[in-house]
Order: sequence, then C-alpha cells, then structure tokens
Amino acid sequence: MSAHPSSAAPSRHASSGGAAGSPSEAAKPVLAIHGGAGTILRSRMSGVMEAAYRAELAKILADGERQLARGDAALDVAIEAVRRLEECELFNAGKGAVYTADERHELDASVMDGPTRRAGAVAGVTRVRNPVLAARAVMEHSGHVMLIGPAADTFAFEQQLERVEPGWFGTPQRLAQLRVAQASASGQVLDHDGQTLAAAAATPEAPLDERTKFGTVGAVVRDAQGRLAAATSTGGMTNKRSGRVGDSPILGAGCYADARVAVSCTGTGEAFMRLAAAHEISALMRLAGQPLEAACRRVVFEELPVVGGEGGLIAVDDQGGVWLGFNTEGMYRGWVEAGGTPAVGIYKDE
Repeated sequence: MSAHPSSAAPSRHASSGGAAGSPSEAAKPVLAIHGGAGTILRSRMSGVMEAAYRAELAKILADGERQLARGDAALDVAIEAVRRLEECELFNAGKGAVYTADERHELDASVMDGPTRRAGAVAGVTRVRNPVLAARAVMEHSGHVMLIGPAADTFAFEQQLERVEPGWFGTPQRLAQLRVAQASASGQVLDHDGQTLAAAAATPEAPLDERTKFGTVGAVVRDAQGRLAAATSTGGMTNKRSGRVGDSPILGAGCYADARVAVSCTGTGEAFMRLAAAHEISALMRLAGQPLEAACRRVVFEELPVVGGEGGLIAVDDQGGVWLGFNTEGMYRGWVEAGGTPAVGIYKDE
C-alpha cells in the first residue's frame, strides 16, 4: 500500500492517486467514475485485461459526456454511469458480483441528489438486475431512504424494475475466487483476492491478481446547472458472512451529496462507516473552510488510516473541481467534462 499520492498528470481535473484539479473560470459539467481500489500492479495485469478495463471506463465516460453536453441532470448521469458499471462483469457490482460464504449474491447501492439531499438505498438485494435503479426507486417512490433484503427486491419489482434469477449475477471466475478463499481458510476476501491466494485459480479471463481489491463502483457529477449527485453500488466481499452490509448503501459513509460536494467511496467498508468518510469531506469543507483537495487528502491519507481504512474516493464540488485519490496501489477511475475527452487511470503513477 502506498501512503502517499502520486504526482498528477497535467490537467484541470485530477486523474492520479491523490491529486486534485481546480475549477476553471467557467466550470463545465463533469462526470467522474470509479470501479474499485486496491493493489493493482502493472506486473500482474495482462495487456488484454488492462485494455478491457480502460476501454470500458472510457466508453461509459464518453456516453456520460454526451448526457452532460445535452444538459441532463446530475442525478440521471450518475445513476446511468453506475448502471453501466453494474452491467459489466469486470467490476464487482451487479453482473460479476462476488459470492458470499453460502454461495449467494447480496448487492447494495445508494444514490443521493445534492440540491435536495433526497436519497435512496438498498441492501442485500438478490434479484433486481440493477440495484442502483432500485435505490433510486426507493428515493422517489417509497417514502423511505433505505429498504433491505427480500422486501427491497419486492418493492423494486412493484416499480417495474427488471427481475433476474440470483444466478445471473455470478461468473465462473467469481465462483473460483470463493472456492480458493474457502480452501485456504482465509476468511472473507475483498473482490479478486481469491486469485492471489492460489495461482492455479487464475485464468486468462480473470480480472487480475490482486492482494487487496475493493470491489465497489461509483459516480459523481456536476451538471450544467451546477447541481451535484452521487451514486455507489457493490457486490460486497468474497466469502463474506451472509447479511453483512458495508459502506456503499450507507449515506454519509460510502455515498453523499449536498449543494457543496458529491462523494463516492471504495475501500474497507467498516472503516469508511466508522469515519462517515463521505460526509467528512463535506463537513471539512463546510465547517473548516477547506477546499476540495485539502478535505479529500485529509480523509484519505490522514483520517482513514487511523481506523484501518484502505481504499479511495472520487469527489466533485460545486465549482467543477474534481478529486480522484486513493491510499492503495491503484484505483480504476476516470473523468470527463462536457465537450472533453475521457481520461482514465488504473495505477497510482497516472
């Protein structure tokens, strides 16, 4: 794990492990996304898989740019980006979600609209195809903020969201990870850890060999009206105890947005919950007067390590500034502004 950020590529918005960009005089709409953080090393990444990750991130960002350019609302752009990440089995959210100890999939998601602070979340869903859409439905139609388990699935179906069989989320690679984790008696494993524990479990199709990969996806957006929104989704941890819920559906921990900043986190969920990491960014900006970069750096590099927190976050402020940073070796990430070209990164030196 790297305790320090890498240097930033020269750009208005950051795309490196812990650097930030300041807003321009006329801030443009902007979208940032992440697909998880952890020990992501060039030496362990095949060229084919690296290209696949980069291409998928760039494709989602390019489609988001078109939404931003035509004036779509921040909430719509953030949710669509996360829905797309849920549909890609490279990432641990939706299709390609990891397995629990009892060989099931339990998925969590949350969304938050900055201007109104309306929010919705689901935890432990097993049959709704896109948990992020279920989270939005909770926000807009339930009268509540969070629904869990079978009741959340039932509510999603009442809202005409797509139903899938539980097995739809699984992939052979994810099942192999569970088998390796169980055979090694290693306990719970974060996303792709299982393939590190036994090289024999690795396949050419496996995402990569990572010792710590925190499998969450997320998006943060500032739209043409200056409105902010955030969305986060995850499949959890390989071999986790059934019923475990991490930070992703917990507002203020793994996801938060207000009129000042929007944040989506990825990492050791228990630590992010104990710190209320996403809300801590807003609090430092609002109460301590810290700019986006200073607030994010303090949380990721100073406060999270105190409670054993590894991972990263993406954030955008009301002036169009963006921060994408992490205290691990890498994070799948990218950003784009309206009228611009997507920029993506994986490793800490990008």
